[in-house]
Amino acid sequence: MKVGAPEKLITDGKRIDGRKLDEFRKIKTEARVLDNAIGSGMFSFGNTKALSSVYGPKPFFPRGLQDPTKSIITCKYNMAPFSTTERIRPGIHRRSVEISKVIGEALSNVIFSEDYPKTGISIFIEIIQADASTRCAGLNAACIALADSGVPMRDMVSCCSVGKVDGELVLDVGRLEDNYGDVDLAIATVGGTDKVVLLQMDGIVTKEELFKLLDMGVKGCAVVCDEQRQALRKKYSTGETNER
Repeated sequence: MKVGAPEKLITDGKRIDGRKLDEFRKIKTEARVLDNAIGSGMFSFGNTKALSSVYGPKPFFPRGLQDPTKSIITCKYNMAPFSTTERIRPGIHRRSVEISKVIGEALSNVIFSEDYPKTGISIFIEIIQADASTRCAGLNAACIALADSGVPMRDMVSCCSVGKVDGELVLDVGRLEDNYGDVDLAIATVGGTDKVVLLQMDGIVTKEELFKLLDMGVKGCAVVCDEQRQALRKKYSTGETNER
């Protein structure tokens, strides 16, 4: 057992926060949350809350780096200094650069960037409260923001986490499970299907467990995709947010 870990994270099929093994934390979504961005979105898993804004397509500078065949997509993921219990030092660090890269690449799979040559599309993600699965919440918020901006996309990209805790496979890894569990795997799919565009895992599992985690993750992403779409529908039909 890791130092400082709770004695049990799962007891009688219930997780430490009371959830079932295959149960999400409360999901909240909202589109068009910022007035000065072309598109914006909010997504949260429980206490993990992400905001995203999109600017562009707009002329890309410096001009010498423009691509004459498509738009250049840039993504910046950042955790606010106040987002965790211990203050985070502001500025760029290796983890934020890595997450920015993988989220940008995942979203690039669905954006019709060839429609806007010599331009740039900038995606900004701010984690305002962190309680595990921040890259998943950030990607989901960014996809809502892209759809809200009107950037043409093939479909939504949806992301969730799965993991192994106390020998059990679980959906939507929470903070204590992330800190003291055995495995954390982030997965993103396109349009609620089994087309995977992001897959990152920390930990060791058997081949059989990996396939089970992937199946659980794909099904979880389909739920997230539906929540994203509902947020967009509700925003443009009633102006309401979506909470379940």
